Amino acid sequence: MIQRLKDFALYKFKSKNKFGIHSPFIFEFVTKVLYEDGEYYCYQLIEKIRKHWLSSSSKLKVIDLGAGSKKFKTDYRKIKEICRVSVKPKKYGQLLFRIVNYFEPQNVIELGTSLGITTAYLASAAKGSTIFSIEGDPQTFAIAQKTIRLSKLENVKLINESFNKSLPEVLDSIDKVDLVFIDGHHEKNATLNYFENCLQKSHDGTVFIFDDINWTDGMKQAWNLIKDNPAVTATIDLHFLGIAFLKKGLKKEHFLVNY
Repeated sequence: MIQRLKDFALYKFKSKNKFGIHSPFIFEFVTKVLYEDGEYYCYQLIEKIRKHWLSSSSKLKVIDLGAGSKKFKTDYRKIKEICRVSVKPKKYGQLLFRIVNYFEPQNVIELGTSLGITTAYLASAAKGSTIFSIEGDPQTFAIAQKTIRLSKLENVKLINESFNKSLPEVLDSIDKVDLVFIDGHHEKNATLNYFENCLQKSHDGTVFIFDDINWTDGMKQAWNLIKDNPAVTATIDLHFLGIAFLKKGLKKEHFLVNY
C-alpha cells in the first residue's frame, strides 16, 4: 500500500496537463475527451444503478479466474463491497463513455464485466456499436445482466466464460476490433497475451485501454512492453489506466498526463 501511494505521488509530480503536450493528435484527445466535463444523458441513470448496488448487502460466492484480489480475503463478497472496491469509479466510467463517444468504434471488447457499470458506460456512448463483454464468474455475471437490463441497452453481448476461451471466439466472429478495454486478470503474461490476440484484428484506429497498469511490478512490466510494441505509436499513462494508440503517422511518444 505504501509503495502504491508513493507511485501515485510520483505520478502526480511528473505528469503534465494539456499545455505540456506537443502532439496535435494527443492534444486534441486530452482537450476534447480527457478534460471534457459535459454532463451526458446516460450518466444519471448509470450512477443511479451504481447507487442501487452500493446499497445491496446480498452476498455472492465469487469464482476469481484472474489474478485474485488484494482487497477481499474470502470468496464470499457483498455486492456493495464489490461495487465499491472492484468497479471503476464514476470518473473513469465517464471517461470510457467519452472515449467511445469520440472515436465511435463499431466493435468493442471488454475483458472483465464485473457488475456491468463500465459496460453500461461503454455501450451508452455508441448505441450503434456492439459491446462484447466477458465475465468469468457466474454470480457476478448475473448482476451484470440486471445492470444492462436496467440501463435499457440492447447493443451488449454478455459472455459468461473465461477470457482464454471466449476471446478467440469473439475475435473469430468479427472482422475487426475498434476498441479493447482490458479490466481483468491483471497479470503480466495474461495481459500481454490478450493484447497480442486482439492485435490480430486491430487496425490504424484501434484503441487499447488497460486497467491497473501500476497495480503490481508484473503489470508495470506488461505496460512497458506494450509501449515498446512496434504496432503502438503513442500511449497515455493516467496511472490507473493506460491508453495505447496504433495510429500511423504519429511520432512514437509516451505521455504521462495528469488526470
